[in-house]
Amino acid sequence: MINEYLRITDLHTFYGESHILHGLDLRVNQGECVTLLGRNGAGRTTTLRSIMGLTGKRTGSIMLDGREVIDMAPHHIARLGVGFCPEERAIYASLSCEENLLLPPRVASGGMNLDEIYAMFPNLYERRHSQGTRLSGGEQQMLAMARILRTGARLLLLDEISEGLAPVIVQKLAQVIRDLKTKGYTILLVEQNFRFAAPLADRMYVIEHGQIAAEIHQHEINEKQHVLQDLLGV
Repeated sequence: MINEYLRITDLHTFYGESHILHGLDLRVNQGECVTLLGRNGAGRTTTLRSIMGLTGKRTGSIMLDGREVIDMAPHHIARLGVGFCPEERAIYASLSCEENLLLPPRVASGGMNLDEIYAMFPNLYERRHSQGTRLSGGEQQMLAMARILRTGARLLLLDEISEGLAPVIVQKLAQVIRDLKTKGYTILLVEQNFRFAAPLADRMYVIEHGQIAAEIHQHEINEKQHVLQDLLGV
């Protein structure tokens, strides 16, 4: 039986007078990795921020594990087990890698402990005493992801985690996502890098002008290549 973990219906999101999302509909099932594809400015990051309650006015419905969260404050949404990994990473430069990891509170049950995190991210164990500023871009990205796993989040909202990173690090992050899926995590991934995102995704939504332009299942990627080409140029 499929357990629907996230359901967004007729979502309209505004930043001030700017109307960004125009009646967006999508769903993510428990344990799925779903990727949001689209050109810059299409509304992908705004979708993640809307789920987390980090935007301006929102109308419509955002159901999280059967619970309506559209009017909830961000800290209450986090307590329901949602973790947001923003594109800017927000690593504290003056703290060590391990201090950065220990800083966020556990807001939901079942967060990973340090041993589990270091087993998943061996680079962070090696750099645990290094200052945030001394970490490479890839290590900072691993730290940003590891930090939300400590909080107890089970739905991970990941924004452009592969951007600007060396191919070997991108491969490592792909393996982490596969490992998290086997552990039952649910992942909503915003990505520009189609080659990174496509093998990981159970389904892909293409967003255009704040609406869903296409939904493509993993087994349909080859036959719908023309759709991806038209919408994304890939």
